[in-house]
Amino acid sequence: MKNFKLHSILIFLSAFILNSCTEAYPLLTNTYEEALVVETTITNELKNQEIKLTKSARFEDEKYLPESGAEVYITDNSGNRYDFEDQSDRYVSTVAFQAVPGIQYQLHINTKDGRSFESSPEVLSTVTPIQTVKAAVEKDKEDKRGVGIRVNSFDPTNKSHYYRYEYEETYKVVAPKWVRTKAVINANGALTFIDNDPNTRICYGNKKSTNVLLLSTTDLKEDRVDYLIRFISDQDYIITTRYSILVKQYVESLAAFNYYSTLKKISGSASLLSPTQPGIVLGNIKSIKNPSDKVVGYFDVASVSIERIYFNYDDLFLGEAPPPFYTDCQEFCYADYPFSPDPCTHSPPFIDDVMLGTVNYYLSSRFYYWVYAPCGDCTTIASNVKPAFWVD
Repeated sequence: MKNFKLHSILIFLSAFILNSCTEAYPLLTNTYEEALVVETTITNELKNQEIKLTKSARFEDEKYLPESGAEVYITDNSGNRYDFEDQSDRYVSTVAFQAVPGIQYQLHINTKDGRSFESSPEVLSTVTPIQTVKAAVEKDKEDKRGVGIRVNSFDPTNKSHYYRYEYEETYKVVAPKWVRTKAVINANGALTFIDNDPNTRICYGNKKSTNVLLLSTTDLKEDRVDYLIRFISDQDYIITTRYSILVKQYVESLAAFNYYSTLKKISGSASLLSPTQPGIVLGNIKSIKNPSDKVVGYFDVASVSIERIYFNYDDLFLGEAPPPFYTDCQEFCYADYPFSPDPCTHSPPFIDDVMLGTVNYYLSSRFYYWVYAPCGDCTTIASNVKPAFWVD
């Protein structure tokens, strides 16, 4: 699979995790051993830091169970302790803090069933800020045109080298066939028209990166980054109106980079048992009481730099027709029999479709004309709540 969530990969890897001596367990597809799955990155942002703890899942499981009720805290070699409290799907530090250079941090976990785990001491990586995030028209490897979004940074000390990226994109969605009238079915089962909600016309979609995005500059003369973090086809509706992307650049240690590289290789492998993929991953967390208590994950302490940009479609494709919408928005009608010429492509009853919300009223002439719901109601594919950060 090419697209995946890091959390899902960590769960998946729990079938071949470490013991307290950091010996690797092979993947056994016909057995199941419960393990603690740890996902966290402590950064130099002054904020309430977060840690996710879950229980490993079988390959066929679709849901993951949180590891609740654990005692979770981080210590440093300056004598500080940072406690975390359980907030259902994650543990959040009770006070805001940030990782600072030269200080060692260590994660400690005591589960409610008596298991104990701790990480190796980790230090903050080199702080290297993003210089620019830019969007420009370019072509991909298949010579298809689109928008390339590139991250640029430079470490003059030549110490960073290992980078990991995440992004979150937000885009404005305008329902192209929204009208002021809405069709509904009343209590008597009859078609009725009411005023449409204006808040169903403009929405905001949101997606987070799901791949492990890594870059090493060790083979370059300079520790300089020019990284294509996102390529969007010029036929993708998400850039039709206005688009924004929030980019996070993490500077990783070599050990952390190798860990994420292993996750990336496993996620992209057609066969977990292929010669190039032995089914092994090494982390930096171990059991301190019982070697048979399994744990998978990495306690990551990394510097982060964050940058957001916006662009309108016309900024890059001035005078060009916009991309096709999320779905076909050609209006259609319902009829019992063919007309000559036949304008209606759908068979009745339309009442079922209206009640199910799969179609929206568009206009009336000889027939009632309809469009698929996203064309007239953007809330079917996005949220109509404008993000607090959004700038028009």
